[in-house]
Amino acid sequence: MSTAAETNVRQVARPRADALRNRERIVQAAREMFAELGPHVPLDEVARTAGVGNATVYRHFPDRAALVHAVVVSVLDRIHEQVRQAAEEGDPFAAVRRFVHAAADERIGALCLMITGAFDREHPDLLAGRDRLDGAVRELIERAQAAGRMRKDVALGDLMVVLGQLTRPLPGTECTKLDHFVHRHLQVYLDGLEAPARSQLSGRAITLDDLRGPGAC
Repeated sequence: MSTAAETNVRQVARPRADALRNRERIVQAAREMFAELGPHVPLDEVARTAGVGNATVYRHFPDRAALVHAVVVSVLDRIHEQVRQAAEEGDPFAAVRRFVHAAADERIGALCLMITGAFDREHPDLLAGRDRLDGAVRELIERAQAAGRMRKDVALGDLMVVLGQLTRPLPGTECTKLDHFVHRHLQVYLDGLEAPARSQLSGRAITLDDLRGPGAC
């Protein structure tokens, strides 16, 4: 290939690489701002935080719904990667601990605020990411239970309820300092999940179907 041709190829390819980087910067900025302030943050603020112009945001995401969708899928993918890394732990309950703390750092509870209103919960990308994550976390739990390291009267839903409650942001409040105590409180909860159990839980284990029924987030 001639030098001129190589230059033309680079000139064609570079905008694509820049565009991908800009898209990732926008999603990252939106993810952080949505988690802290809720999904209705002005898009010009997202653009400013990402270091791009408003036109760049709209070039990638024609409306807020498209950006929220991209953020939710991104969070699901990031948390799934945390599950994969946690599974490398030799102790199966240590794997559960590692995942729970990593998911808290991703502010998984913020998803509940993002998927309200007209959000398309049945979009194939979302369903695929959710199912993949559910299966991976369920496998972590089942491994720990099979090894006798985790009490058997809890299920994936129980874990997600606590994660959601402790990491769900409170937009418009002055309670941001409470975030500093999330890992401390998660540790207390995780100690209660270890086997042998010191008490018998009332009711039955919570399933994901319980969480996704009418009125659930």
